[in-house]
Amino acid sequence: MDWFPLYNSLRIALISTVIIFFVGIFAAYYIARLPRGLKAALDVILTLPLVLPPTVVGYLLLRLLGPRRVIGAWFLETFGIKLVMTWWSAIFATTVVIFPLMYRTARGAFESFDQTLAYSGQSLGLSNTYIFWRIRMPYCRQGILAGTVLAFARALGEYGATSMIAGYTPGRTATISTTVYQLWRINDDALALRWVLVNMAISFVVLLAVNMLERRDRQRA
Repeated sequence: MDWFPLYNSLRIALISTVIIFFVGIFAAYYIARLPRGLKAALDVILTLPLVLPPTVVGYLLLRLLGPRRVIGAWFLETFGIKLVMTWWSAIFATTVVIFPLMYRTARGAFESFDQTLAYSGQSLGLSNTYIFWRIRMPYCRQGILAGTVLAFARALGEYGATSMIAGYTPGRTATISTTVYQLWRINDDALALRWVLVNMAISFVVLLAVNMLERRDRQRA
C-alpha cells in the first residue's frame, strides 16, 4: 500500500490550516469591529467559498492561476514556476475552501468577548498587542480551536477544488480523497475502503482530542 496520499494530504491540510489560522483570526478580529453594513458585505464575500460547489472554486482558481492566465503566466515567465498541477497547488484550493470555517467561528468568538476586559487592560497601560494575545485570545480559545479543527478536517477531505487545480498523479499530487475516487473508477473497492477508513480514523482522533481539551477547560473553569 502506497502511503504517499496520506503524507501528501496531511502536509497540505497542515500548511493550509496554519495559513488560515492567522489570516482568519486577523480578518475576523478587524471585520468584527467594522460598521454593520460594511461587515455584512465583507461577510458575504469571505463566506462565499463555503456555499459554492468545490468544483466552482477550483474552476475560478484555474482562471486565476492557470499558465495562460495573468497571474499564472506571470509566475511561469518570471520565475519558471507553474502554479497548477503540483502538490502544493492543492494548498491554494484547500486554503480558499476552509477559510470561511475559520473566519466565521473566530468572528463569533470575538463578538462574544467581554469588551470590558480590554478596557480594563487599557486602563492599566497594557498595549493592544498584549491584550490581544494574552487576554482576548485565551478568552476566545474555544471558538478558535473549534474553527481550526474543523478547517483541518475539511482540508484533509477536500476533493472538488483540489482535483481540478492539482489533478491526480500517483506519487506527486495524489491525496486521500483523489485516490479514493481513482480507486473507485478502476473498481478497486477494497483499497478504496482502506483509504476511507484511514481518513475516518484521523478525523475521529482529531475530534476526540478537541473534545478532551474542551472538557479539561470546563473542569478548570
